[in-house]
Amino acid sequence: MKYWLIKSEPASFSWDMQCHNNVEPWTGVRNFQARNNLAAMEKGDRAFFYHSVTEKAIRGIVEVVRTAYPDPTSDDPRWVCVDVCTVKPMKRPVTLAQIKASPALSEMALLRQSRLSVAPITADEWDIICKMGGIT
Repeated sequence: MKYWLIKSEPASFSWDMQCHNNVEPWTGVRNFQARNNLAAMEKGDRAFFYHSVTEKAIRGIVEVVRTAYPDPTSDDPRWVCVDVCTVKPMKRPVTLAQIKASPALSEMALLRQSRLSVAPITADEWDIICKMGGIT
């Protein structure tokens, strides 16, 4: 299993909307590196659901339930999406400030490539953030 972080602006698509819909296509990615990360996702991979822009916090965990396929929001077949299913909320949202304050997370893609909307997470980073969020 691989781990990821996916970002969404809560005004466009929030964690609450993800929970309500349960399974949702992760569409609208228009960055080639982020697209490549989507294409690398496998069924069963897990991702942190991150609210960007206003809240800047990890709100929950989703699981990839359908691998990359053409993004229906684009006419260009180069763009892909995956379907993700709600797994569980973080007991405590993990903020960007908390992540930045942790030396063990200093190499996270979220910090090194802050504009990347789909980024890999290492197993160690995953474990640390889960603990920070009250998930064991």
